[in-house]
Amino acid sequence: MNSAKVTGTPLVALTNAEKHFGAVRALDGVSLSIFPGECIGLVGHNGAGKSTLVNLVNGGLMPSAGTVSFPATGAPRALEAGVRSVFQELSLCPNLTVAENLRISHADLTGFGWRTRARAEIRKSLDTVFPDHGIDPNITVDRLTIAERQMVEIAIGFAPRGTQARLVILDEPTSSLDAAIAEQLLAHIRRFCAQGGAVLFISHMMGEIFDVASTIVVMKDGKIVASRPTPDFTRASLVEAMGHVAGPETEKAATSRPAFGADILNSKTGLTASKGEVVGLAGLAGHGQAEALAQLYFEHTSSWRAGKGSDMVFVAGDRGRDGILPLWSILRNTTVSILPQIARRGIVDRAAETRIAAEWKARIGIRTADVTNNILSLSGGNQQKVLFARALASKAPVVVMDDPMRGVDVGTKQDVYAMIRSEAAKGRTFLWYSTETDEVCQCDRVFVFRDEAISAELTGADITEDRILEASFEMQGVDA
Repeated sequence: MNSAKVTGTPLVALTNAEKHFGAVRALDGVSLSIFPGECIGLVGHNGAGKSTLVNLVNGGLMPSAGTVSFPATGAPRALEAGVRSVFQELSLCPNLTVAENLRISHADLTGFGWRTRARAEIRKSLDTVFPDHGIDPNITVDRLTIAERQMVEIAIGFAPRGTQARLVILDEPTSSLDAAIAEQLLAHIRRFCAQGGAVLFISHMMGEIFDVASTIVVMKDGKIVASRPTPDFTRASLVEAMGHVAGPETEKAATSRPAFGADILNSKTGLTASKGEVVGLAGLAGHGQAEALAQLYFEHTSSWRAGKGSDMVFVAGDRGRDGILPLWSILRNTTVSILPQIARRGIVDRAAETRIAAEWKARIGIRTADVTNNILSLSGGNQQKVLFARALASKAPVVVMDDPMRGVDVGTKQDVYAMIRSEAAKGRTFLWYSTETDEVCQCDRVFVFRDEAISAELTGADITEDRILEASFEMQGVDA
């Protein structure tokens, strides 16, 4: 936990701030001050108002009522006050280099030799936050893994860019990072706050919140419902403050894991799985897990023909690139995988489609008043819920999941875990890559990847964090 002493004038102060979108009150009378040296852990379910609050602080939105001010600097706008934002939905330009992406948010990088200065600045920031990162400032972003892109985005957030950062807003910053890289970021946050900076840290990973935050602020339905020093919370009291109530799927979750028969799935990568088994992929990010899942998926779906459906369905972690259809509604994004099931002679039964979308909206808790709204009207976490609904609504016997819990709140995670167990009990097979060790440890079998190959296969009592870490790092550096 960050224990830096909080003193001085607030960097930012919200007073009775409200934000309305038509009849919707996304933020309802919020008052919050953030001081130098403070790390605020901001938690709440998807749609609780966290993103709206962040956009008021960083100037992306103006309040409908109340005020947002920057007393410590007296600056009229967030940018001049040293407020930086690193969003869950990555905003890098994929056709530009890492250094050129820094230039977008650094107006002072002009004139002859600006690329040289940009390369030096982003390299120094990466070295500071993520030692031994191995990222070349000259490489184009589209050649980076999602974890590397997230590292670059974070490094740009902390980079000087002409003026020092005073308040850095981090929205799910570790969602694509493995445990070792995430710990480097948390260590930097502690140093940054100890030196007088401040961080607004949004995460659904409760362990990180308790590890780094000095104060935890809980939001629900556009309001702050609890705000206390971190030691005053326990995990149970934090979940209670968030107000999660387990859904029906949680109650139906299987309490034991059955014995499995022969493998029904064998991949050229070495991955195997049995009917009804939940198979996890673990290891340090970028060591071939996502590529193995992609190869497996293409092996089993390349012969798909319209009207026959597929043996596999995919849940993307990088939803912007691989998941959502941004021009479509929530309804159409949910039901696109099941159209052959609800069509006769090529004509979709729209009543059945609407009924199924409504059912999954309720089952997985998609927060929207109308499923005919555009998918981009949802928060990132709720968009991810739509991808889960799309997959689980299908009849595909195998579900492939590429780090799918990015940006999903802790309550919804528990419901999704329960749904996975419920579906597995009915004979469905899951292949699940996750950067969260706690998730991987819930699987029946785990393949640990190192250097783009399987380094260990764990089952039963051997599936522990220690064994996973041992297999992830084993033999690395022995020749040094």
